[in-house]
Amino acid sequence: MTNVLVVGSGGREHALSWKLSQSPKINKMFTSPGNGGTSNNVLMSIEDLDGLANFAKENRCFTVVGPEVPLANGIVDRFMDLNLNIFGPTKKAAQLESSKIWAKEFMKRNNIPTAKFEIFTDPKKAESYVNSLDYNVVVKADGLAAGKGVIVCSSKDEAISAITTILVKKTFGDAGNQIIIEERIDGIEASYIALSDGNIAIPMATSQDHKRIYDNDKGPNTGGMGAYSPTPVVDELLAKKIQEKVIDKTIHAMKEEGIVFRGFLYAGIMIKNNEPYVLEYNVRMGDPECQPITIRMDFDLYDYLLASSEGRLSDLPPPLWKKQTAVCVVLASEGYPESYPKDEEIFGLNSKSEDVQIFHAGTKKQDGKILTNGGRVLGVTALGDTLEDAIENAYAAAEKIFFPHKYYRKDNGKKGLSYL
Repeated sequence: MTNVLVVGSGGREHALSWKLSQSPKINKMFTSPGNGGTSNNVLMSIEDLDGLANFAKENRCFTVVGPEVPLANGIVDRFMDLNLNIFGPTKKAAQLESSKIWAKEFMKRNNIPTAKFEIFTDPKKAESYVNSLDYNVVVKADGLAAGKGVIVCSSKDEAISAITTILVKKTFGDAGNQIIIEERIDGIEASYIALSDGNIAIPMATSQDHKRIYDNDKGPNTGGMGAYSPTPVVDELLAKKIQEKVIDKTIHAMKEEGIVFRGFLYAGIMIKNNEPYVLEYNVRMGDPECQPITIRMDFDLYDYLLASSEGRLSDLPPPLWKKQTAVCVVLASEGYPESYPKDEEIFGLNSKSEDVQIFHAGTKKQDGKILTNGGRVLGVTALGDTLEDAIENAYAAAEKIFFPHKYYRKDNGKKGLSYL
């Protein structure tokens, strides 16, 4: 029996803690700093690497890292130096997410399919470049920007405005010291997540998220307003292409460059003419994709995360998945992704059932109450025999929950119906 520490405070971390806690091999679960839905919370910053390491050592924990920031800061390297068992990629491997420029150049030199791009630090040169193009672009901040540093442009004016936002106004701080301007590929977007031990990568269930704040994919990007799994967008043939052309190639190329990648490798994929192009990498489970993926897991997640960290995934059988579909509806605080209220009491959280899980994200416990404490508050996640059933079950549960500034998209999962 072992103890497990999950690092993070979002819906992804609640979902991982929930699934890991079902393992008969785990004695006690801790989450740091956790949220209003997680138990045994350790009130420590995700950036306090020494504090987290000391806690893991004292409590004999296997540590699972949820978010990107501690990975980019080198938490895995720190733990490895202390001979502490931890799941996630090293700081060098995490560059796939922490620097979009590093990732794009990595893809270019290893012939991994992605949009053509240029890199800029000078706003005038960037504007001149945009004006010379005869196609639309996407403007990206180089560093971590909580899922909001990507601006999809439909005109030259929008592109120039994006350049100003990132390079001149410094909306994303130092993350926007450099930008990428890349060709906009229009197609269908999907999330493809695999689990790697540095030698092989095994696919997780397919999923598709809903990044924009408003229905019909309108408005600014967010961290994600909902997701569903599996997605009919990625059929067996396309999954094989993504696995071979993107995932396997990435893992092997990293290894050839002297970097062992152990952890979740997430490829944000744009599908055009049935060919995959990498929009971006993440080096952790997606959020909210994690929620519908974990609820469909029919295997002991602890076994697979431990095997990944120890480089022995090939010893395990392929993971099994429930045949049902899962849909996650994110309940946000109105105003997100900009400013939003906090400290509103949440009612109706007892609407869980065998087929419905309410994963907490921006919540906290205070005086016996659950209060809002972030932009994305809850991930209401439901199973159904069909995608239609899962959508209906998720929204039925979401409607039973109340807080004064509750906001959510009304079309989560519905784009999947159009692909059936």
